[in-house]
Amino acid sequence: MTLTPITADIGAYPAELQPFLRGAKLYDSSCSSDARVIFIDKGEGAFLKSAPKGSLERETAMTRYFHSKELAGEVIAYLSDERDWLLTPKIRGADCTVAKYLARPEKLCDTLAEQLAALHGLDCADCPVPNHTELYLAKAGLHYRAGIYDTDLFPDNWGYASAEEAWRVVEAKGPMLRTDTLLHGDYCLPNIILDEWRLGGFVDLDIGGVGDRHVDVFWAIWTLFFNLKTNKYRERFIDAYGRGTVDEDMLRVVAAVEVFG
Repeated sequence: MTLTPITADIGAYPAELQPFLRGAKLYDSSCSSDARVIFIDKGEGAFLKSAPKGSLERETAMTRYFHSKELAGEVIAYLSDERDWLLTPKIRGADCTVAKYLARPEKLCDTLAEQLAALHGLDCADCPVPNHTELYLAKAGLHYRAGIYDTDLFPDNWGYASAEEAWRVVEAKGPMLRTDTLLHGDYCLPNIILDEWRLGGFVDLDIGGVGDRHVDVFWAIWTLFFNLKTNKYRERFIDAYGRGTVDEDMLRVVAAVEVFG
């Protein structure tokens, strides 16, 4: 996580949030253009995310749900006016991209697999987003029709030659994706906080919900490839997670959906 010192006009923020900002050192820790994230260095620390109105509602619901299962920090505040604002505490520990975790790739791989298997084993009957697969496929369709198609992030062995080829797979096999497992939705190293190799919690839960386990497995394999600069831990991860529950064909289906963002 990159932290860039910033100054801010505290009076420009919603009144409910100003006490948390006042007297604190502030840092921009945004990692995408979709939302701005500020780290508030005060007390134990907190993160304030802002995004267009309505866009943080799902993340708020899923963060509260994961917190109820002791898998995420609490929601300190959620406001939705001209923009959405989500305030959460800093979870003790560090994300999995820090050097001490990357320096032990085998242990990191096994830890990711074990934590994901544990997450996927939880009862999710009361999850506030029970229809991840429906939303997932609808978004892919919307992006396909809008011409959004990107293979840059994916390993070559999952690549598709064209948007049309990928979309044919989505149409034919997308309905085979199940809706029976609690997902993080973006199971990547920056979103997993470890405290000396023990799980501290998960962050960035904006696309979580009840869906198909292969979505999280896909992103776990991808993040190991991307952050470790090698695909050599792919099979080790699948073995540690549970090879009997992973269908390679379904990973290719997920890959076809993901190229549409």
